[in-house]
Amino acid sequence: MSVAVIVFPGSNCDRDIAVAIEAATNISPTMIWHQETSLPKCEFIVIPGGFSYGDYLRSGAIAALSPVMHSVVDQAKKGTPVLGICNGFQILTETGLLPGTLMRNANLKFICRDITLKVEQNTNLFTSEYKSGEILTIPIAHHDGNYFADPETINFLENDERVAFRYCDSEGQITKSSNPNGSINNIAGILNREGNVLGMMPHPERLTEKLLGGIDGKPFFSAIAKAINL
Repeated sequence: MSVAVIVFPGSNCDRDIAVAIEAATNISPTMIWHQETSLPKCEFIVIPGGFSYGDYLRSGAIAALSPVMHSVVDQAKKGTPVLGICNGFQILTETGLLPGTLMRNANLKFICRDITLKVEQNTNLFTSEYKSGEILTIPIAHHDGNYFADPETINFLENDERVAFRYCDSEGQITKSSNPNGSINNIAGILNREGNVLGMMPHPERLTEKLLGGIDGKPFFSAIAKAINL
């Protein structure tokens, strides 16, 4: 079994995600440098958070052109599960694996705090260990997390139940005041049409141990372990 974590100049959550995955799967992920021109067959691929290439040009735009991303896109299209968190979400939209884009936060400021998140559905491989409608506390840390897409794309995402997570208040209400970055429809994470690619801005890997302040992110990685038969 092989799990790959793609590492770019400026990645800063690659070790965090590797620790979370190893704790859930007993597999030590292989750290893949972005300049690799090929990727071994993997059961799971993660694009971690951080500031690839210093967020120059557009967040994730340069990283999306890295040599290894050709293999990531190819394996994703063949059905390999791919997860992009924060900067990883930005990179997935830049490659076209996910629709839309991540713009500057509505308040034009970097946000780093715990937020409340609603699990919109649990029929995909990433959220199967949560209850549909479950309310989570998960950290965010981003400057460009404002999800945007044209109305037609938003309708497709909503009608196909491809919104995985939304920002909400402590009661699960989807409100403007509970939206930290201005994302359309409070969208915090989306799936591709096939359901094997997920991009999300919040960081579940940062809340998997009680010593870190909570374990709301732990079932996320239990679901991944289940999906790759571990």
